[in-house]
Amino acid sequence: MAAFTSRDPADRDAFAAHWKRILNDDTVVVKTIVFEGRVIGNVAKFVDREFGKPEVTYWIGKEYWGMGFATKALSRFLRDIQVRPIYGRAAKDNVASIRVMEKCGFAISRYGKGFASARGKEIEEVILELSDPAAS
Repeated sequence: MAAFTSRDPADRDAFAAHWKRILNDDTVVVKTIVFEGRVIGNVAKFVDREFGKPEVTYWIGKEYWGMGFATKALSRFLRDIQVRPIYGRAAKDNVASIRVMEKCGFAISRYGKGFASARGKEIEEVILELSDPAAS
């Protein structure tokens, strides 16, 4: 379902370089999601270059979808990340990801368009906002 991925998801060198930049950026907070000793995903906070506001992002391995891991991880993460408002984005057709954020207290604030590398085209996206620190 992820629409917003690297330009070429099969390019391991680009993937490694991307993560090196992320992990060396003091403004980014990244947490690894572990289940039964296995890494199953991650959750992070960053400031989007174009939007200029703090956002959350998360990724869960496909074999773990639908098991509540994204909701639980994002909820826990938001307890530590107190900056508000904070935003999240999802492809408009990614109902599961939108629902994860809604369960964590986010509400749809607007719609936009963004280039989705995984789909090779511009798509409609939902922008959600969390304003209340207690909501998560």
